[in-house]
Amino acid sequence: MNKNNPSPAEAPQMYATENDISLSRRTEINALLNQRLASAVDLQLQMKQAHWNVKGPSFIALHELFDKVSEAVEDYVDLIAERIVQLGGIAEGTVRSSAARSRLAEYPLTVADGMAHVEAVARAISTFGQEVRGTIEEAGALDDADTADLMTEVSRGLDKWLWFVEAHSQAAK
Repeated sequence: MNKNNPSPAEAPQMYATENDISLSRRTEINALLNQRLASAVDLQLQMKQAHWNVKGPSFIALHELFDKVSEAVEDYVDLIAERIVQLGGIAEGTVRSSAARSRLAEYPLTVADGMAHVEAVARAISTFGQEVRGTIEEAGALDDADTADLMTEVSRGLDKWLWFVEAHSQAAK
């Protein structure tokens, strides 16, 4: 591998820190958070995909909504990445790293209709929300209340955005 672009295995795994969480627990937490970071980066870009490509009678409302969701998810990306670094880890948030690790389904590139985007966006937010709630439990099991609290904040935000998105399809049922 190129020295200017080391593979993840060649990069330092953890930096020394005075943080009182043990190295082994910090290592586990960072692996967990880097997985969430990958899905968060993917989610943010999926929201932009919907924002750019939505069409139909609800265009402006959905175009603006998807952009607001993207902005919120960008904040979640930053929170997660900064927590990784606070614990002495390396935030692995490149597009390539995120694509390789994300657990979200591929966003459908050929959809245009607003309601098709609503369904795809809702599914992506819901999937990430499920991952985040699992991370709350895992962080608690690792005695990291701060990471659990951060992920609880992300979870609350995701639930709000899911509500906003799903409201566009619920009245029709």
